[in-house]
Amino acid sequence: MSSEFGFGKTVELSFDDAIESVTAELEKEGFGVLSDIDVAAKMKAKLDKDMPPYRILGACNPALAYQAITAVDDIGLLLPCNVLVREDGAGTVHIDFMDPQSVLSLVGDPAVEPLAVEVKGRLKKVMAAL
Repeated sequence: MSSEFGFGKTVELSFDDAIESVTAELEKEGFGVLSDIDVAAKMKAKLDKDMPPYRILGACNPALAYQAITAVDDIGLLLPCNVLVREDGAGTVHIDFMDPQSVLSLVGDPAVEPLAVEVKGRLKKVMAAL
């Protein structure tokens, strides 16, 4: 997966193993998972619709987030970095990452640019380790 707002890869893991692996690799790069949204479960509960597993992990590196927040007060609207773990209809598992450079370019503040580059670099390391 590659788009203007994200990048990712297909993995040869079960869905649950992919969640565990990406969480562990994020931790190695200083990220914690602040939120875990089970979209498939919510769609079933709210709309009685079935869909393949689809979870959005809100990843945050506290030191880098603090730098961003002190640079631009309302940058929290663009945080945390979303990591999408999803299974397609064929049972293939994909892990996709929000591109922080793309998203944080909306801010237009030169103090944020190097942070976005660093975050993207760390997320690329996570992806490579999967």
